[in-house]
Amino acid sequence: MFELTETVPDVDEFCDLRIAAGLSAMDRPAAAAALPRSLHAVSVRDGDRLVAMGRVVGDGLHVQVTDIAVHPEFQGRGLSRLVMESVMAYVHSLPASTIVSLFADVDWLYGKFGFAVPRASTGMMLRR
Repeated sequence: MFELTETVPDVDEFCDLRIAAGLSAMDRPAAAAALPRSLHAVSVRDGDRLVAMGRVVGDGLHVQVTDIAVHPEFQGRGLSRLVMESVMAYVHSLPASTIVSLFADVDWLYGKFGFAVPRASTGMMLRR
């Protein structure tokens, strides 16, 4: 039985799950500084083990959905949908004028929640 909590994972398990799920590695000291500043975070556990997560970051006017990850051993069990449902409940509690963005390596999940490639804007990023 999986347990979803609206909590930030600890730094080591956050960094480890990102790598296990195929996301880019994050600097642990930078993650330690950033994670407590999350606007919303979701952790899904199998016992004590973090198996899925997601976050919303930003300032309330502009927010970004980020760090949606499910450990490969637990993929295909609906955990990404569970995480996104919690994330989107938070997003829908924000003012209607809030701009919500995300960058993803896959698009099969996010379209189900109303995200689309913008036609009127250009997404850009600078990776350091």
